[in-house]
Amino acid sequence: MFRIRFHGRGGQGMKTASRILGSAFFLAGYEVQDAPRYGAERRGAPIFAYVRADHCAINERGIIRHPDLVVVADDTLVGMPAAGVTEGVNENTLLLINSHESARTWARRLNTRARILILTAMDEVEDRAELPYIGSRCAAAAAVLCGVISRDLLLAALNEELAHLPDEVVKKNRDTAVDVFENMAGEVGLVSQGGQQTANDYVRPAWITLPFESAEISNLAVHAGATSVLVRTGLWRTMRPVIDYDKCNGCWWICSTYCPDGTIDVGADGFPQIDYQHCKGCLVCVAQCPPHAIASISEQLAREQENEVAS
Repeated sequence: MFRIRFHGRGGQGMKTASRILGSAFFLAGYEVQDAPRYGAERRGAPIFAYVRADHCAINERGIIRHPDLVVVADDTLVGMPAAGVTEGVNENTLLLINSHESARTWARRLNTRARILILTAMDEVEDRAELPYIGSRCAAAAAVLCGVISRDLLLAALNEELAHLPDEVVKKNRDTAVDVFENMAGEVGLVSQGGQQTANDYVRPAWITLPFESAEISNLAVHAGATSVLVRTGLWRTMRPVIDYDKCNGCWWICSTYCPDGTIDVGADGFPQIDYQHCKGCLVCVAQCPPHAIASISEQLAREQENEVAS
């Protein structure tokens, strides 16, 4: 059985990638499962999707714990524990990373027994949640590595899954997929299928009991007691809200009330302050600010400016 996981950020098309690959497997005569896995996360948050394919009936359910192939659309997720990129990876796993770095560099960073292959990254973009056509690129690369899907079947699946989009967009996705398929011709069939799992292999999940919390504890406040203050959800952010205090009227109760995660507080000077450790970059505050004192810039640009100031 082929067990494949796609990792990316919300907005990068990993759900679409899994559906394209799943449809291609189906057209090739396989039994297929494909599904995304995410909760209430937003654009930029780490998500994953998975595909199982076999010539026999598939009785496994749930997430893939020991993948044969892991496809990473955004290499900034590799070192993020919440993304779970390397979970269940072993010496039989092929790890495909969309990156400007080399496979040797990633092998040294991860110290993993998995085989590592690089999907050469395209030009950098301002908002990493908008990596161009990355879903089609990842689906095409996975099809090549599995070695059982022809180019024609891949394109048929792509046409079926993207039929609701304009013809021009579909064509660009097709061209991108063909380019990846042809350039990776030397890596056909590198993925090894994992064996069937039996009931004896079942491992009971480590259930976590969540007791009912009082309303005071459950209320929205990142820095309140017993909350997940150590979970730096600011790592999800691809765009950063920035306050121009020359325009700010000090009406902090508006932006702080609308912030869905309670990351805007009021300082001693009576003006709002943003907790960038936990701000996910939803930009609700940008839309709600009456004097338009809050603007958005790319996270990459914001960090470059911080480095310039620090130096």
